[in-house]
Amino acid sequence: MSGEMESWSFPPAYEDSYFPPAKERYWFPVRETMDPGKREAAILDRLKQVCAYAYDKAPFYRKKWDEAGFHPSHLKSLEDFESRVPVVTKAELRASQAANPPFGDYLCVPESEIYHIHGTSGTTGRPTAFAIGRNDWRAISNAHARIMWGMGIRPGDIVCVAAIFSLYVGSWGALAGAERLGAKAFPFGAGAAGMSARCAQWLDLLKPQAFYGTPTYALHLAQTALDNGIDPRGFGLGNMFFSGEPGASIPAVRARIEELYGSKVFDSGSMGEMTPWMNVAGSADTEGMLCWQDVVYTEVCDPASFHRVPYGSRGTPVYTHLERTSMPMIRLLSGDLTLWENGPNPCGRTYPRLPLGIIGRIDDMFTIRGENVYPSEIDAVLNETPHYGGEHRIVITREGMMDELAVKVEASEEVWRNGEARIHAFQRNVAASLQKLLGLRAVVEVVPQNSIERTDFKARRVIDDREVLRDMRERLEKAAS
Repeated sequence: MSGEMESWSFPPAYEDSYFPPAKERYWFPVRETMDPGKREAAILDRLKQVCAYAYDKAPFYRKKWDEAGFHPSHLKSLEDFESRVPVVTKAELRASQAANPPFGDYLCVPESEIYHIHGTSGTTGRPTAFAIGRNDWRAISNAHARIMWGMGIRPGDIVCVAAIFSLYVGSWGALAGAERLGAKAFPFGAGAAGMSARCAQWLDLLKPQAFYGTPTYALHLAQTALDNGIDPRGFGLGNMFFSGEPGASIPAVRARIEELYGSKVFDSGSMGEMTPWMNVAGSADTEGMLCWQDVVYTEVCDPASFHRVPYGSRGTPVYTHLERTSMPMIRLLSGDLTLWENGPNPCGRTYPRLPLGIIGRIDDMFTIRGENVYPSEIDAVLNETPHYGGEHRIVITREGMMDELAVKVEASEEVWRNGEARIHAFQRNVAASLQKLLGLRAVVEVVPQNSIERTDFKARRVIDDREVLRDMRERLEKAAS
């Protein structure tokens, strides 16, 4: 138990030489299996410490909470925390950094203590910088190592990190966890031209035990390997864990990756601002995502009131750091959609669980003729469709007075080799499957495999463009004439 109790302090004091016995299921047996009521009492004590710390150190929180009529001394229960502490939005963080560049007025440590700087790309507005202190990076590494242990990754395993090494914190967090775990870190990266073919060669050479990336990239990498005469099952991967986009918890997507690689798939990941972002992650015996509540306190809340919804309900995750001191996020609103449960978990851990993972972003949802649609639902339908070619684009527009949904979808080479009748049959199958799930008619255009651009990072599959739909209809009418 050495290292377990010492780490449950604020700031955390992890013992970096600590490892559980090799056959132990849990990194921290007491913390991971304790009675949920006792854990909530411990979390409340920690929240009191974190809130007092942030109120003292961060003008951002002091001003926000004073305006809301909240003071850390008011915190007597988790219900007080939910009802009295206002949520923080990404827009507020950007505004804070714009007014107090570069790190905003919620940085709680001197700039001299900053160890890592990560952030958003800024492609849709002002980028947001994540300043992470040296002790916080140690805590992140320890948390990720602990959660990766729960997936079945062990010291000495080779862990391939196949994600872009840039401002994106996902790749760096996975690497830090692998290093702390005592694994053989293989930071391959992604993004450069020809990189995927080389990655397949290296995976075939090294036979790593674990792989990190995005689900989209894993599917692209498998196809690239097959195109180069390499069977992805030959890599010998035992564990593949993902973040960055929905997919690893979608049964059809997960099953497709598992079939291609012969590997077990784990979903993980909350938000870059919340690093350790693996605070929601699956385990070797439990599908979906566990909420590792003693690392980051997760509430699933009503998107309008920001009050917790009952277990078994959908809502948006709201996250609170329990260990971070440099830029602690306290009730950060994710804007994602999920469903949570609190029944027994197969792995024996007593955390709440997100059985469907992160379904998608609430602001990614679109409405077509009164029906709410999430891109991940269409992803699931297509990945269950025989001879799906691996990529698609969703087009939303308005034609006349009616919303329209169109899907450009790749079909496998086998479909194209068998002529127009087979292509039309595939088209009808996709359209029927979409209508059955969504209750909507969709225009479906079938295109050859590998004709839609792939990505080494997060997939962006939704296009809102009426010109695209008009051009698609013209091509379909021409093909039918």
